[in-house]
Amino acid sequence: QVQLVESGGGLVQAGGSLRLSCAASGSIFGINVMNWYRQAPGKQREWVAQITSGGTTNYRDSVSGRFTISRDKSTVHLQMNSLKPEDTAVYYCHAIVRVDHYWGKGTLVTVSS
Repeated sequence: QVQLVESGGGLVQAGGSLRLSCAASGSIFGINVMNWYRQAPGKQREWVAQITSGGTTNYRDSVSGRFTISRDKSTVHLQMNSLKPEDTAVYYCHAIVRVDHYWGKGTLVTVSS
């Protein structure tokens, strides 16, 4: 079992920055991949960024160059710069352990124009 707890969300003006964190606990040594997803009001959840156990990172096109995912022991961070109103969403941390998927409860990011 893996538990994920997100933090760092809040209200920021367009062009500003936020840093999200996801603290993992439990059987963290089995985590293969960690992702950030987001879900805007009235929209489907979408994948944002990924970091593998080997440190390889990937981003969706709309955040590439603005967001950076990193991992520090059992915590995954998402540094978000140059935020836009369309980045407003609940951001979720996601972990894959072998074939099992785990989700955090999410943290709200609101970007005002």
